[in-house]
Amino acid sequence: MSPAPRIRAAAPEDAALLHELVTALAVYEREPDAVKATVEDLRASLFGEGATAHALVCEQDGVAVGFAVYFFNYSTWLGRNGIYLEDLFVRPEHRGNGAGLALLRHLAQLAVERGCGRFEWSVLDWNQPAIDFYRAAGARPMDEWTVYRMEGQALREFAAGVR
Repeated sequence: MSPAPRIRAAAPEDAALLHELVTALAVYEREPDAVKATVEDLRASLFGEGATAHALVCEQDGVAVGFAVYFFNYSTWLGRNGIYLEDLFVRPEHRGNGAGLALLRHLAQLAVERGCGRFEWSVLDWNQPAIDFYRAAGARPMDEWTVYRMEGQALREFAAGVR
């Protein structure tokens, strides 16, 4: 039996590893060409001055098997911060060994330690293994909410008052 997964805060020297894992996540999520961020982009946005997002690395037997990226958000209704899990990914060959659960539990513990009122994330509606995993952990879907997004040209046009 493998030793328990070890969770650690990612460091700037992990930027290439994180890029590799983000790319593997994009392939898993059927968007292999969606990653536009470079290693340097990740290094700057996760570890540069004023960085607001944070990353964790999960290791098992000295091997990086997964990661999570999160940031703090805010609920006006609760008057408290929350944690938003942007990405959680475990390499397919390492699933079922507790790595995903260790990452999720680490973030839940961080939320409790920091007095956060919520711990939230989004899941692709076709990703039944992830849905089952999160439900087994006690999470429930927010079916009445729909995610909206502006990006690229639409974002630039709206910001400029074109729309």
